[in-house]
Amino acid sequence: MRRRSADPGRPQSRLRASDLLRVSLTGAIGRPLRAVLSILGIAIGVAALVTIVGISNSNRAHLNEELAALGPDLLLVEPGQSLTGETVELPTTAPAMISRIAPVTDVAAIGATGVGVFRSDLVPTTRGAGLGVNAATPSLTTALGAHLTDGRWLTGGSALLPEVVLGATAARRLGLTEFDPGARVWIAGHYYAVVGILAPVPLAPELDTAALVSWKAATKLLGFDGHPTRIYVRSIDSMVAQVRDVLAATANPSDPRGVALSRPSDVLAAKAATDSALNALVLVLAGIALLIGGIGVANTMIVAVLERRSEIGLRRALGATRRHITGQFLSEATILALIGGAVGAFLGAAFAATISLSRGWPVATPWAALFASLGVTVVVGLTAGLYPALKAARQQPTAALTGAT
Repeated sequence: MRRRSADPGRPQSRLRASDLLRVSLTGAIGRPLRAVLSILGIAIGVAALVTIVGISNSNRAHLNEELAALGPDLLLVEPGQSLTGETVELPTTAPAMISRIAPVTDVAAIGATGVGVFRSDLVPTTRGAGLGVNAATPSLTTALGAHLTDGRWLTGGSALLPEVVLGATAARRLGLTEFDPGARVWIAGHYYAVVGILAPVPLAPELDTAALVSWKAATKLLGFDGHPTRIYVRSIDSMVAQVRDVLAATANPSDPRGVALSRPSDVLAAKAATDSALNALVLVLAGIALLIGGIGVANTMIVAVLERRSEIGLRRALGATRRHITGQFLSEATILALIGGAVGAFLGAAFAATISLSRGWPVATPWAALFASLGVTVVVGLTAGLYPALKAARQQPTAALTGAT
């Protein structure tokens, strides 16, 4: 450091960047406990922010994967209600009629048979698992993009026993946690061979708790009347809106108003919107935590100014300018905030990755939030240290050395 002199021929006092960094680091971490407490406030706010953004990004990536795999082009046709409030059955010809719409690529249907499934004929019907039996068309797995965890799909061919495929939840409730080729279930006075178990179907969760038999077997053995209760329609992505416009009239020409239409992927989109709203609330709370951390840094710096008056007076007496003192204390506050931001960003990214992996989601590191949080901590540090720095710079050398106010 060189001292400023009134003589123009003498060099002015200067504080090199390396000296400023060394002095600031010494001042910032010279009192470890106080520094840790100041850093902790910033770290908690940044960790909360990065964690929430990271989890939100991973959840959004997971939903996008589901939508990409299952597709937003799936439409659901169900029985609606008449003007008098009565349920309007879908015609038995509805699936075939819908398949004639040009942009439609796949059509599948299920129909409720009104009977239940039991593990054996020894289980009283009053103590069933609450699992219904549905008739299913052969194209059901194709239209829904569903797959079986084990076994095969219904063939509808001749066999010694009629066949059934169980949904994921239905199999678990019936005690079939693993596929057994010799497993049998009891349905309406007949044993059915379990030929497969479906994996969970996110866009058709009603299949998870169902037992599925072929359309022919349901009609022959269960008294099924052939009226579908749900029709799944796939179409060309760009033509979904046009297909939806004509779907009701095609499914039930005599009563289009008695047809209910929906798009299952809208549920996932609504869930994503809800998650975003909740995340916004949590981000506000994280911002409050960051503000509290900034106040903690400001408090630490104010106390430091009061405790280090002698040091400040000595440096001023040796030639340090007000600008040097201001820069030193601003740098100390910024260093504390940056350390807290870095620790919080690391912990937040680690927490987000851990939670995402535990839920089976892809890890989407929130790089933008990481760098933004570090930038915010610099602003917080500068803001928190501004008043203490100016207060320190206004100290007069003689007053600071003598302890006068």
